[in-house]
Amino acid sequence: METLESELTCPICLELFEDPLLLPCAHSLCFNCAHRILVSHCATNESVESITAFQCPTCRHVITLSQRGLDGLKRNVTLQNIIDRFQKASVSGPNSPSETRRERAFDANTMTSAEKVLCQFCDQDPAQDAVKTCVTCEVSYCDECLKATHPNKKPFTGHRLIEPIPDSHIRGLMCLEHEDEKVNMYCVTDDQLICALCKLVGRHRDHQVAALSERYDKLKQNLESNLTNLIKRNTELETLLAKLIQTCQHVETVKDQKVIGREKQQYYPRNRRKWVSNSLQARLMGRRCISRRERKLTLDVEKVNASRQEAKLTEECDLLIEIIQQRRQIIGTKIKEGKVMRLRKLAQQIANCKQCIERSASLISQAEHSLKENDHARFLQTAKNITERVSMATASSQVLIPEINLNDTFDTFALDFSREKKLLECLDYLTAPNPPTIREELCTASYDTITVHWTSDDEFSVVSYELQYTIFTGQANVVSLCNSADSWMIVPNIKQNHYTVHGLQSGTKYIFMVKAINQAGSRSSEPGKLKTNSQPFKLDPKSAHRKLKVSHDNLTVERDESSSKKSHTPERFTSQGSYGVAGNVFIDSGRHYWEVVISGSTWYAIGLAYKSAPKHEWIGKNSASWALCRCNNNWVVRHNSKEIPIEPAPHLRRVGILLDYDNGSIAFYDALNSIHLYTFDVAFAQPVCPTFTVWNKCLTIITGLPIPDHLDCTEQLP
Repeated sequence: METLESELTCPICLELFEDPLLLPCAHSLCFNCAHRILVSHCATNESVESITAFQCPTCRHVITLSQRGLDGLKRNVTLQNIIDRFQKASVSGPNSPSETRRERAFDANTMTSAEKVLCQFCDQDPAQDAVKTCVTCEVSYCDECLKATHPNKKPFTGHRLIEPIPDSHIRGLMCLEHEDEKVNMYCVTDDQLICALCKLVGRHRDHQVAALSERYDKLKQNLESNLTNLIKRNTELETLLAKLIQTCQHVETVKDQKVIGREKQQYYPRNRRKWVSNSLQARLMGRRCISRRERKLTLDVEKVNASRQEAKLTEECDLLIEIIQQRRQIIGTKIKEGKVMRLRKLAQQIANCKQCIERSASLISQAEHSLKENDHARFLQTAKNITERVSMATASSQVLIPEINLNDTFDTFALDFSREKKLLECLDYLTAPNPPTIREELCTASYDTITVHWTSDDEFSVVSYELQYTIFTGQANVVSLCNSADSWMIVPNIKQNHYTVHGLQSGTKYIFMVKAINQAGSRSSEPGKLKTNSQPFKLDPKSAHRKLKVSHDNLTVERDESSSKKSHTPERFTSQGSYGVAGNVFIDSGRHYWEVVISGSTWYAIGLAYKSAPKHEWIGKNSASWALCRCNNNWVVRHNSKEIPIEPAPHLRRVGILLDYDNGSIAFYDALNSIHLYTFDVAFAQPVCPTFTVWNKCLTIITGLPIPDHLDCTEQLP
């Protein structure tokens, strides 16, 4: 029955299961104990329903709860039925669990009237109550019989006399199978006390057995170790309980006063006069914050209706006071709710802690009493169950109180209204914000986007920004352009101090202005000039001559006699001597700059051509193309078969090309030395395409570049 009772005992409350839940890990747990575990895991402002998982106290398996919480777990109906039958069987019987528990709690020094021990030597009927039990004789005696049978002389002086105990305790434990035999050994296999007959002829004859003394020493050592851990844990819990109570008092009194004091300090600055009404104090605060500005306000409204402005001022101040009073009530309610939540959490933790301490203290008392038992058989009968309960109690206390926040006070909820006070002290007429400043050094651009950055001295008073931009031609008067609203693109209601404009023309300059806006008006920044990068492009492999090879990234072209045959297309260069390749873009506006790296080639041509330029002729040999050419040591620029000699540096390694489509020019530069080579003035009639011819080695293009500053000679802003 001892073993059965331990199997029916909850690992948390150490009592028989009550309304047991069947966990997914196959262990069981009382419903109330499971609820206590969830409560112990709740944060300060959490409810039990928000906890979605907890650990099984037996195997530490994580139990995941559904939306129904604990109600979503199955009830262990079979276990509950076993417990009900066990409790019915425990009502009576010498071997019943109730009798066993009574035996464990038996104290030889405190016998109740129902457990009085009678003299076993008396001839009287009924026998007298025993006053002593002789362990040597194994007999209990009344006072008269004791004097008669145990005179103060040898050999009786060597008998051991103790307080009266029942006869069963004197004679030791009897074997359950052999009623006339005392237990004198321990069956390790079945983990129970047996007698010699059990080992010789009984069902334990093939089992492993051990001497009572050996088992006694081992189990006693184990119990002492578990008891030490429980006592240590109980001491920690007592210390923790004291700190919890102190924290609870701290939240309820000291911290509460501190918060209220701080609240008053923030809401009610030190005044020159004492006020009786709280509402008057609040009104004084609002009016005092503007008193410094009253003279200035009076001067400002001399040109308008003074009485109307004063009425408006009073109305606005009263509105501010009303808002402050509303916020005071809201914040005060939050403080009270926070206090209630914290005290409730602390109270639950204190209750759990007290419950663990009380149960542990009772169990410690039982364990200490068991350790005093010198009879090996009786110790082994009770100590195993107590050892398990002590170990389970230590583990359950850690489950119920996993972590306790002793700093759960209002220290992190300080009220700081310094910013708001400064704002109130700066109350004044609202004016239009100062003009923002465009930070050109922070602005960035790609070939079709520009990101504009700006700053404002009084950014706090700005409600929104408005970005305006338009194309800068370099010829229009900037002042007249700014005054013309029709020519600007507008981006309204910008809340940040930067904005990216998309869909712009590549290689084009734009004028930007930023307007800062609030309820009093707006002011615009000085115009800022920003430009998009040149149009990026790559080589078009479909246009390359059969004797040319274009790299995988379409940025390098080289002469290659071993190139495989390519299909004929209208775009492909076909002439025997025109080893050309075109770019994959046609440009019809803006200013664009790209560079060509000369990788050892001594015979090449670089230029631009209309789409209609013939593919069987060299570039520059017709009116539809313009080129800079090198043939060994001869350098020329060519258009419509007209050649003009030029004299670049002896080792020209990088050529820069600047195309200004809108102003009609194609310029060539020594990119490394920043030297101008030649400029064609052209009245473009069609879009143009970058074109390259190479007779030996290779050329590499670099595109999408911003125009170098020393080449950007367009009209500057005034």
